[in-house]
Amino acid sequence: MNLSGVKSGNLQPGERVTLTDGKGRRKSIVLREGAEWHTSRGAIKHDDMIGGPEAVTVKAAGGAEYLVMRPILNEYMVSMPRDAAVIYPKDAAQILMWTDIFPGARVLEAGVGSGALSLAMLRAIGPEGRLHSYERRQQFADVAMKNVETFLGGPHPAWEVTVGDLVEVIADEPIDRAILDMLAPWECIDAVGERLVPGGILCCYVATTTQLGRTMDTLRAHGGFTEPSGVEISIREWHAEGLAIRPGHGTSGHTGFLIHTRRMAPGNTPPMRKRRPAPGAYGPDYTGPRPANIAT
Repeated sequence: MNLSGVKSGNLQPGERVTLTDGKGRRKSIVLREGAEWHTSRGAIKHDDMIGGPEAVTVKAAGGAEYLVMRPILNEYMVSMPRDAAVIYPKDAAQILMWTDIFPGARVLEAGVGSGALSLAMLRAIGPEGRLHSYERRQQFADVAMKNVETFLGGPHPAWEVTVGDLVEVIADEPIDRAILDMLAPWECIDAVGERLVPGGILCCYVATTTQLGRTMDTLRAHGGFTEPSGVEISIREWHAEGLAIRPGHGTSGHTGFLIHTRRMAPGNTPPMRKRRPAPGAYGPDYTGPRPANIAT
């Protein structure tokens, strides 16, 4: 099995390809002998692609041309079947870099979704690493495992999926990195913190500002993590042709917030923040976690 998922040689039945038209619109299909893909400009025969190389053009019956390519990982992540929302490539790329996922790393993932981030991390840790993913719903876990095996051609030897609530079923094993993609990551910080090695990195992916604030305050109140950093990632395309240089119409805006922090060694706490929160940041009605250096 090819653990990278990268294929070469001529296209074969059962392979997934991406067809791109002249306007940049893409369609992902699985090649089948004798099958056809029907467009508004006529049909394209799968047999015209099977047995030939990628990076060629094929014509529909009506004359429209389409570029044929094997999908790279970021294309597969957004086109694969899903029951749960995926972490998009722009966020997955930041997670891999900022959490420093390295070959051989021991990684915990909670909230496997449809397996998009799992695929990216499995590529990074390689066969010598370990990715232990936790998912509350069996249906989501099944979809994720199928997506990963479809892209890689089989199960990855470094991947284990456990169905259940993370706090209840978490394995008692040391981890180097942890990624929490769930509705209430603050509920799992104690359990993850007990297993994260000193200097290990925790990343939480949340969708709303309410989740962002509560997660960061919980990390501060815990006392065993460095000052958390919260960011969001956006991408803007640009059009450049001759003298016509301008922002493109396609923009990838808000998908979620990324929170990063590192685990302190046992018995150690991070230096007190030099910049205290503004007066009233924790008002009389606030019932959430409160950092230790803020008066109650």
